[in-house]
Amino acid sequence: MALTVHPVLPGVYHIADCMGVCQTLLVGEREALLVDAGYGIENIRQTAEEITSLPYRVILTHGHHDHVLGARWFNETWMFPEDQEDFAEYTAEPTRRRILASAQNNGLAVDEAAYLAAELTMPKPLSEQTIDLGGLTAQILHVPAHTPGSCVVYVKERQLLLTADDWNPCTWAFFPKALPVRVFRQNVRKLFDLPFEHVLCSHRAALYDRSVMQAFFDGITDDVLKNAPRVTIGGWENTNTHEAAPAEGQVFVFDYDKLD
Repeated sequence: MALTVHPVLPGVYHIADCMGVCQTLLVGEREALLVDAGYGIENIRQTAEEITSLPYRVILTHGHHDHVLGARWFNETWMFPEDQEDFAEYTAEPTRRRILASAQNNGLAVDEAAYLAAELTMPKPLSEQTIDLGGLTAQILHVPAHTPGSCVVYVKERQLLLTADDWNPCTWAFFPKALPVRVFRQNVRKLFDLPFEHVLCSHRAALYDRSVMQAFFDGITDDVLKNAPRVTIGGWENTNTHEAAPAEGQVFVFDYDKLD
């Protein structure tokens, strides 16, 4: 069981964990930035420090378990305060036990006692800012969509956008705190004002072209959303989930009751 490191661009390492979620390490000339911490099953801190010996900080793009439980490996992290409530919920013991069961069902060896006992300090408040890593800058943008505290990171020198869960080829917008669908769409579409050409997201190892993300948002029109068929998502049977297919190979699952 090991994290898989994908060097996708100079100074950019996309790191996939055993549970299928990715984190991104940006390495400049003076310091580094780790974006997200994953499920915490594997030691993301050790992997980051094998890639670089530079000082680094850790930001969390939102408060869901698959992005924040790995914060157990760090003394401090940063996250937009709008997601503090989610952080507390998704790092609590019931969620950890559910993740352990999933990992064990998939044949992954986990130190159960350590995973349950690990202390996770509430992240420090993050704000919009540009961090100069030395030859590489990370512009942190608050983009409420997947959650109220969701953020993305733009790396100007690589024309790269890290979308976290505000866009994946399979984007989910049905969680209780996800913004209403049209607001979600409006907020993320503003990102196309940035001159990015490449995209990394949280649930794929691939480096995508801007056109793939563009096709997704061009495809979730009002008509497509209105006519999207009902689907059932395990564990969310009581949510009115519908699935749109905005572009080839991409889906958008959303709460139809929050369409407007």
